[in-house]
Amino acid sequence: MYELLCKDGNAKRGRLTTVHGVIETPVFMNVGTVAAIKGAVSTEDLENIGTQVELSNTYHLHVRTGDKIIKQMGGLHKFMVWDRPILTDSGGFQVFSLAGLRKIKEEGVYFQSHIDGRRIFMGPEESMQIQSNLGSTIAMAFDECAPYPSTREYMEASVARTTRWLQRCKNEMARLNSLEDTVNKHQMLFGINQGGTFNDIRIEHAKRIAEFDLDGYALGGLAVGESHEAMYEVISETVPYLPKNKPVYLMGVGTPANILEAVERGVDFFDCVYPTRNGRHGHAYTNFGKINLLNARFETDDRPIEEGCGCPACRRYGRSYIRHLLKAKEMLGLRLMVLHNLYFYNHLMEEIRAAIEAGNYSEFKKAKLASFEAGLDQ
Repeated sequence: MYELLCKDGNAKRGRLTTVHGVIETPVFMNVGTVAAIKGAVSTEDLENIGTQVELSNTYHLHVRTGDKIIKQMGGLHKFMVWDRPILTDSGGFQVFSLAGLRKIKEEGVYFQSHIDGRRIFMGPEESMQIQSNLGSTIAMAFDECAPYPSTREYMEASVARTTRWLQRCKNEMARLNSLEDTVNKHQMLFGINQGGTFNDIRIEHAKRIAEFDLDGYALGGLAVGESHEAMYEVISETVPYLPKNKPVYLMGVGTPANILEAVERGVDFFDCVYPTRNGRHGHAYTNFGKINLLNARFETDDRPIEEGCGCPACRRYGRSYIRHLLKAKEMLGLRLMVLHNLYFYNHLMEEIRAAIEAGNYSEFKKAKLASFEAGLDQ
C-alpha cells in the first residue's frame, strides 16, 4: 500500500508498505544485478549505508544461476541473506538490448543467451514465472524498450503490444500468487509506461495502464540517448496522467542532478548503475561534484573523499590510500569507492525526503545543483 504523506509542489514524500518492510520515498534502489553489488559489497554493508531496496535482474539470474535453483534455495531474499525489499526488473531491457540476437513476436521474444548462445524464449508469462521463482517484493511487467530513436509508427505498435503484454502479466501474477508453493504470495506488480519522446503516445499509454490498478507505475525507455531536457519534458507531461495514489518509478536514472529534477516532477523510485560503475573506475560523487581519484593531484592527499561524509571509506581512509588501491587494482579500492558512492546516493535521498517534508524542496534543489557545479575544495 502506498501512502502519500505530503507534497511540495509536485515533489512527493511517500511510503510504500510491503511484505518485506516499509519503503520511504523518494528512494534510490541500489543495483545488484546478479543478487550482489559489484565491488565486493555485502548485504551487511548495504544495511549499514542505509539501503532500503536492492534491485536484481530477471534475465541475468535466469541465465545464471537459474531462477528455479534460487526458488529451491528459498527465494532471492534467503539466497542473498537480505530481508528488506527487492525489486526485480522484467528482463525486457536486457532482452531488447540484444538487438542482433533476438526476434520479437506477439507471444514474446526469442533470443540467444549472451553467456553460452543457447536459444531462450521469454514472454509476459515467462517473465512473471521467473520473478515469482525469485520471490522479489516488486516485479516489473514485461515490456518492449523500443530503440531510440524510433518512428512514430514503430512506437505506436510497440506500445500497443506492451499494453497487451501487461494484461497477460497481471493475469499470470494473479495465478502465481494463488499457488501453494509460491515463494512470495504478496508479490507486487509495477506496469511500465513507454512511448519514447512522443508525449501524446506517452500520455495515452499512461491513461490506459492506469486502468489496470497496479501496485505502481514506471517510466521506461528513457535515458537511452535522448537529451536530459527531452527526458524532463516527458516526465513533466506524463506523470500527471499516472495514478496519484501509486508510486512512480523512473527506470535507469540517473545522475544526482537527474534525480533532483525528476523528484520535482513527481517521481518516487530511482535506480542506476552510475554510483557502482563509476566508483569502480575511480569516480567519487560528492556534494561539490564528481572527482576522479586516479588524478595525480590526489597522490599525496590524505583527506577523506569528502569531509564530513559518514560512509565507511570516509570515516577511516584518505584519498591517497584509496588512489593507491585503485592504481594497484586491489579489490579494497573498488569496494571503498562503491560504498562511498552508494552512501552518497542513499544520503541524498534522505536529504530530499527531509526537504519535501520541510516544504522547501525547490530551494534545496537549487542549492544542491549549484553546489555540484561549484566544484569547491576538490
